Amino acid sequence: MTRDEPIGRRVARWRVRRRMTQQMLADRLGKSKSWVDKVERGVRSLDRYSVIQEIAEVLRVDPAVLLGQHRPPPTSGLDGVDGIRAALARFEAGGTASADEVGRHVAHAWLTYQHAHYAQVVRALPGLLDAARGLPGGDRELLVQVYRITASVLVKLGEADLGWLAADRAMAVAGGDPVLAGAAALSVGQALRALGRDRLALAATVAAAHQVAQPGVRGALLLQGGLAAAGCGDPCQADELIDWAADIAESSGACDPHRTCFGPLAVDLARVVAAVELGEGDEAVCRHERVVRREGWRRLPAEYRAAYLVDAARAYLQLGDLTGAGRVLVDADRVAPAEVRCRPVARTVIAEIARGGLAGVGVTRLATLVGLIR
Repeated sequence: MTRDEPIGRRVARWRVRRRMTQQMLADRLGKSKSWVDKVERGVRSLDRYSVIQEIAEVLRVDPAVLLGQHRPPPTSGLDGVDGIRAALARFEAGGTASADEVGRHVAHAWLTYQHAHYAQVVRALPGLLDAARGLPGGDRELLVQVYRITASVLVKLGEADLGWLAADRAMAVAGGDPVLAGAAALSVGQALRALGRDRLALAATVAAAHQVAQPGVRGALLLQGGLAAAGCGDPCQADELIDWAADIAESSGACDPHRTCFGPLAVDLARVVAAVELGEGDEAVCRHERVVRREGWRRLPAEYRAAYLVDAARAYLQLGDLTGAGRVLVDADRVAPAEVRCRPVARTVIAEIARGGLAGVGVTRLATLVGLIR
């Protein structure tokens, strides 16, 4: 077994060594046999470390054995996560601010997050969590929003377990309110997908979508469900859920009170990401090159655009187009530098491009900035 052996071949080798068929491995991972086959043949790339960890656990090996030279890049090093962890561990109320004041801080935190200024959000969240919990009589909507922001930024920074905890708190606070519960379920789905638990994410988001009538929340839940289905290797269900979301997008207005960014353009972007998750890089690239020319693309929040572009870079990698992947990744860095420089998944993509030996000046600069090249 050479150090340069593709990771998919390593998976196949250890699967055989453990006397497992592709179907047996697929069943234990909650994936399809087709998904495992594509991974082993290198048609589908393993670019989520959480999924590599899950495979390693099933095969009873250390993740480093599967990774070889594909070791995950270092973590973001963004300070402040321990402060959020401590705030989540506190249950007592800890603030004297009014609901109006907390509401203004929550709105500012959302805008800061959507501009991908994650360091600022991380610094603000411990105090915001304490303040929202301390509101007299409790304000479920504000507290759900704070937990959702917390979950979102933690998932971005590779702290998906802690993000899932925050999302679960949002669900608990939402209680019987179907719209708040649906908004919280969006965060649950995102965290579970980041953990590689696509089947659980699929069940959670589709169940929530059936309970909520608000178009933006329902449509966003269906898109999350579609991406989870794609992560499970189920293209039929992924298409069905995204098509359902498309119908909602066509008939709903532009109002977005729950900050889902849902609409026709979000549906088209989700189709690209679903194709990436299914290992269909050619379809993903074809769709991507059309969708970024759509009206409204530049009006999406910087965080949303840059996160999508990181996924688009993965599509080019699936085709072996390192130049295209590098170009898209540099575009993402121009839109929202923190999205590329702080997210583990983006750093993994940088490492893959740099490892190919054809990295341009922009990617080489990024690799240096995140510590992959010294």
